Amino acid sequence: MPDRTSSNGDPLVRPAELKEAGAWLAGHGLAEVEPTPLLATRLAVRRRARLAAAVLLAAFLIAVALTYTGGLVDGSGHRRWLLLVLTALVAGLVLAQSSLDWWVRRVDRRAGARLPRRATYPVRLGWRTVLGLPRAVFAAATFAGAAALAVGALTLRDPTARYAAVILLIGLGGLAAGVVVQLRHLLTYPVVADDQASLTADVIMRVEDARAGAVPTAVWSVWSLPVVSVFGTAFGWWHAAWLAFIVLSVIAQALIEARTTRSVMVARRVVSAP
Repeated sequence: MPDRTSSNGDPLVRPAELKEAGAWLAGHGLAEVEPTPLLATRLAVRRRARLAAAVLLAAFLIAVALTYTGGLVDGSGHRRWLLLVLTALVAGLVLAQSSLDWWVRRVDRRAGARLPRRATYPVRLGWRTVLGLPRAVFAAATFAGAAALAVGALTLRDPTARYAAVILLIGLGGLAAGVVVQLRHLLTYPVVADDQASLTADVIMRVEDARAGAVPTAVWSVWSLPVVSVFGTAFGWWHAAWLAFIVLSVIAQALIEARTTRSVMVARRVVSAP
């Protein structure tokens, strides 16, 4: 992203970006706060990064599907090579996610360098603050449950079902690594704020980024691709476990969303801490 600045040192933003920043503030109960070029710049780069992340995820899901269907067409002789290619793509996915995080961090660092002074949090932000214990437990349980079901499918006699299970395990490993990388980024990059309002916005962005990254939508998407093969050969217990896993995951996600404290309330609690 080009480093565009005005004559007074503020980052150049389009009027539409300032308008979107104002709508973002109003949507978080901060309508009295005036949108600034700093906030507009930070929100704009996050929108672009989220769009790029969505494209990366879509490409990854396509790669998983092609790996599965390619193994069916070519037979077992090419499956090992296809799995190696998928493993390399998983590593590329994690690297690309890290690059997106670095890009966002770079824009934030440049914006923060122009601030006349830097505000800091009165308390240290940890994963319990930005993500919350229920969401962290749910994300860990979702990955663990999906991995356990995939391992269970490895015990089946059908080689196609075992091949699908290996693909699932590789995909889950890549998605889990991406979540860890993103959470580490959110917890380590410096604060970009010079007053209480911008400090509140900084916390809100971290909390919402962490919550969005921990939603197991990608896990459910990966499961929807080669799992149909396992359905054709798995025992009844596997069918019941898979359906229970999906239904309970959706119910748990809905309950967490309904009971989770709003991000703006979390931010105000952090900023007003003694």
